Amino acid sequence: MQLQHNNTNFEKQQFPITVICDGIYFQENIGSVFRLCDAFGVKDIVLSGKNLIFSERKINKTSRSTHKTVPYTIIYDKEKLISFIKSNFEQILGIEITNNSIPLNKFEFDSSKKTALIIGSEVVGISDELLNCCQNTIHIPMHGINSSMNVTHALSIVLYTFTQKF
Repeated sequence: MQLQHNNTNFEKQQFPITVICDGIYFQENIGSVFRLCDAFGVKDIVLSGKNLIFSERKINKTSRSTHKTVPYTIIYDKEKLISFIKSNFEQILGIEITNNSIPLNKFEFDSSKKTALIIGSEVVGISDELLNCCQNTIHIPMHGINSSMNVTHALSIVLYTFTQKF
């Protein structure tokens, strides 16, 4: 028999990870970020971007109402966001393919540190300003012809990998 939300035996846990969304605009992706953060016990979410639109009605289909239970903050101003990140986190990581990014399977995640995990726009990735805040960037090794995947798919793989280390 398939179990429902009210009869699963999953242990509720919260991990010291904050997901920073840098310019994520597709409402479906924002909803999926909430659902993933709920599923993986992420502490909270920060949404940012000067053109950010946050429509509860539009994200609800993919968030399955988790936007009502996962704490979030919206910081529109990039300088305020950078200051927030630098003053609140011991480990600042970006999920991005860069010339010195580390493959996820080779990255040594430190679960003892309060972590900011930055994900970037569906079109251009993490902005240069936020990439400069990252102590490390990590990427998921891929074996097809495409060099990227949907931002929420990448987030799910990284969150699964990191939460296994606690």
